Amino acid sequence: MKIDYERKIKRIVVKVGTSTLTHESGLINIEKMEQLVRSLADLSNKGYEVVLVSSGAVGAGVGKLGRKHKPKTLPEKQAVAAIGQVTLMHLYQKLFAEYSKVVGQVLLSRDDLASRKRNWNAKNTLIALFQAGAIPIINENDTVVVDEIKFGDNDRLAAMVSSLIDGDILIILSDIDGLYTANPRSDKEAVFIDKVEKITKEIEGYAGSEGSMLGTGGMQTKIEAAKIGTAAGVFVVIGNGTRHNFLLDVVRGDFTGTIFMPHNKKIHTKKKWLLLSSKAKGKIVVDKGAEEALLKKGKSLLPIGIVEVEGNFEADMVISINNIDGKEIGRGICYYNSENINKIKGLKTREIQKVLGEAFEYDTVIHRDNMSVITI
Repeated sequence: MKIDYERKIKRIVVKVGTSTLTHESGLINIEKMEQLVRSLADLSNKGYEVVLVSSGAVGAGVGKLGRKHKPKTLPEKQAVAAIGQVTLMHLYQKLFAEYSKVVGQVLLSRDDLASRKRNWNAKNTLIALFQAGAIPIINENDTVVVDEIKFGDNDRLAAMVSSLIDGDILIILSDIDGLYTANPRSDKEAVFIDKVEKITKEIEGYAGSEGSMLGTGGMQTKIEAAKIGTAAGVFVVIGNGTRHNFLLDVVRGDFTGTIFMPHNKKIHTKKKWLLLSSKAKGKIVVDKGAEEALLKKGKSLLPIGIVEVEGNFEADMVISINNIDGKEIGRGICYYNSENINKIKGLKTREIQKVLGEAFEYDTVIHRDNMSVITI
């Protein structure tokens, strides 16, 4: 298909999965790695700022140790990842050096992006690598990460990185051409979808749960990544990593794959962090009127629209805003702690000061400048 990106493309994030990088044995597929590195180096030579989010550490570790299956326990997985990460980076460094390219390894956990300060530091580091002419290679910090701070898969990580650096295109390389209405390997009636304007329940339903023996995610994780990327104003492409010159074709806008179109406007950095990276410390439930005011009119959250407060949290913390059906509709930084919000919920603005007394500072609970609503 041909696509007009309607804006200058500068920053490109490429995510490569384990199934693309390794043989079924788990050993590194040198030929595929060489093709990938050559394409990335060429894009860099053309003046694009390129980031590679690479899976394969566990798979490479499994191959290095001569095992037939992925380890099952967390300590074993982390030990195998530590071994595989060294193997993987050594190969990347060697291959990129053949094209006179310098690489820098960046290992991230979800907490690194959930903290506003660490999120900002991570962005500055990646920009500094661009300025130095280096190609950042990113992976989840598998050797120390635990379930509570995991991204869960590198598709989501790549989408978060795309948002972090204000990327233009996220290209997710897989072992399939893109999104189908069913699994094309088992259903001959499956229809290929080349363009997705909006991710609906129907689109989500097309994704199966199958992943490879050494990988962690199938099409479902890629759809989730597309949600994150498009919400941040990023074009997201899913395609077959074995296709010759696929990356270059995507950047030219003429390729075989599925493209997810971004929302029209890029989100302000602070609001993007609130929506996509922050961790909510509590929850506020709002009525239908408040929901409409927040989503359709861009208003601040007033006490009168709040019907319930969940959790114990302090002022200036990020909290989740939910509608009465239990769906999260946004996140924001609250002016008051949970105790005071409970006191003033349902009240009119003029009544706040009377109830809070000396604790009164603001006539809103969350100002619109400190809020990001969910439109995905």
